[in-house]
Amino acid sequence: MSKRKKKINDKDNQYTAKQIQVLEGLVAVRKRPSMYIGSTSSRGLHHLLDEVVDNSIDEAMAGYCKKIEVIIHPDNSVTVTDDGRGIPVDIHKETKLPAVTIVMTKLHAGGKFGGSGYRVTGGLHGVGISVVNALSEWLEVEVYRDSGIFFQRFEKGDVVSDLKKIGKSSRTGTKITFKPDSTIFEDINFVFDNITHRLREIAFLNAGVRINLKD
Repeated sequence: MSKRKKKINDKDNQYTAKQIQVLEGLVAVRKRPSMYIGSTSSRGLHHLLDEVVDNSIDEAMAGYCKKIEVIIHPDNSVTVTDDGRGIPVDIHKETKLPAVTIVMTKLHAGGKFGGSGYRVTGGLHGVGISVVNALSEWLEVEVYRDSGIFFQRFEKGDVVSDLKKIGKSSRTGTKITFKPDSTIFEDINFVFDNITHRLREIAFLNAGVRINLKD
């Protein structure tokens, strides 16, 4: 090997601070999605839906949710609605942001790490819903709580509209609609039979919760 070639190889193989990348927000999820959902195949696609449903199941396990509805839309977006307490919308003390915004945009943010938010949980424990947001072309959340309806929209994990109150309501719960990003997944067509099987398993394991599936 020539000295010149050896020098080039040595330079290419250098590992210093210059090679260290710091990815802010949900950029890391979009750059390496398989680290979070296993793959970008159909299996990974359906994992997104599992994570959203698991959030509703957490509410059911805590004793606050009795009904979950899943709707598969013609454009391959999916809506999951529950009658739980609704994701908090008040301002988070440390970040000065609405709690729902933090839950949707920050990894490891949620009520599942301790305290009295949840005593028993499923899913990715605070990672799931933000990962779903990051890997979606767009995601919209509606929260029903505190006598109001609150709405916020995200695109590829980024906030595109501030949380706003769009109406009044006496009910409580959360409605999440998301469309998986076709630039990330090999196929964004949900398989109805797969979802049916998964929801039946969940319903069997969680007595007292009614789960409706529509397409």
